[in-house]
Amino acid sequence: MLDIKWIRENPSAFNDALQKRGLAPAAESLIALDETRRTLLQEVQEMQTHRNTLAKQIGEVKSKGGDAQALMEEASLLRSNLPDREENLKGVTEKLTQNLALLPNIPGPDVPFGKNEGDNVEVCMWGEKPLFSFTPKPHFEIGEALGLMSFEDAAKISGARFVVLKGALARLERALAAFMLDIHTQKYGYTEVSPPYLVKSAAMYGAGQLPKFSEEAFVTTNDYWLIPTAEVPLTNLVAGEILEEKDLPLRFVAYTPCFRSEAGAAGKDTRGMIRLHQFSKVELVSITTSEQSEVEHQRMLSAAQSILERLEIPYRTVILCTGDMGLCSQKTYDIEVWLPSQNTYREISSCSNFGDYAARRLNTRVRNADQKNSMVHTLNGSGLAVGRTLVAVLENYQQEDGSVRIPDVLKPYMGGEDRITT
Repeated sequence: MLDIKWIRENPSAFNDALQKRGLAPAAESLIALDETRRTLLQEVQEMQTHRNTLAKQIGEVKSKGGDAQALMEEASLLRSNLPDREENLKGVTEKLTQNLALLPNIPGPDVPFGKNEGDNVEVCMWGEKPLFSFTPKPHFEIGEALGLMSFEDAAKISGARFVVLKGALARLERALAAFMLDIHTQKYGYTEVSPPYLVKSAAMYGAGQLPKFSEEAFVTTNDYWLIPTAEVPLTNLVAGEILEEKDLPLRFVAYTPCFRSEAGAAGKDTRGMIRLHQFSKVELVSITTSEQSEVEHQRMLSAAQSILERLEIPYRTVILCTGDMGLCSQKTYDIEVWLPSQNTYREISSCSNFGDYAARRLNTRVRNADQKNSMVHTLNGSGLAVGRTLVAVLENYQQEDGSVRIPDVLKPYMGGEDRITT
């Protein structure tokens, strides 16, 4: 959430940022609403102070045997008017908060301007694309031919956009997750966390998922939300806290299932594992200071990229333009993995710096050596999406006979096997 004080002090910069996001100016209306809120707040505070003064005066007059009738009538009138004024203040405050909650973050100064993904800017490319003496198959044909991937079985149980993995492919998915967790904890110092998969609305709001993305998530009949990403519980570990600067950065990693309704995704990636309602992901979250957030962002990106480099799978990294960034992000890098069957790169990770946007919702601050408090910066990234990494392994390591070579770094996790066969 943006700081209304910053908007009051920087209306032109705020409107310019909205324009880069493809939105209309909103500074004037927000500032006017905040002015109403501040006026009402002052009136309520003055009325509350006067009420307390009258109560004291009435007590003093009565203790001396005097007539406090006039004071009591004034106090009674004040008590009858105050609730309406407090209710008005509450309504205006809630409206302002709701408006602010729907506003996107301010793009960082080095984020390229653009309207959509076509305007994203490539920042690096890594690896040699594999050469095949045959036409490479898509992952779902490979998995189904092996008899280890079934969308039909999943459909009987759950419907469309689910998959059942069996045998070596189920083990490969588990191997990938274990490998990723080992790299992030042992090489990059992230603390592994096993969080809840069901969270309260406050946690979804704090992580920026509500109210904007309510249609993208699954909610239970008793108002729990299935996590769309482990970013939600991991970020909320520090909700409402004042952290010590010397203890930052905090780095968390979790391997969890993720649940998304894929609202609006009709017709997109209808076959295969690219876009499922349930998928597994290894998520990275960092909590740090404003001064260190850019360095931490680059470090997180390197951690995610290192997984594909160790797997020896080609990828490229792009910085998202202003029109393609997520609501909460001030700067996002997407890592896109090479898929031979599609002859293109597909997203496998987004690493985002939220600045203090989520921290303001979470009310999470940091206290420096001078005992001064400020909002922390939060960052998150996929390190990586496990299902899509499995897709990339199947496609890049496929053999003409239908088998799949196992990347060297995964062999210890696969019992020493070097190939998946029928």
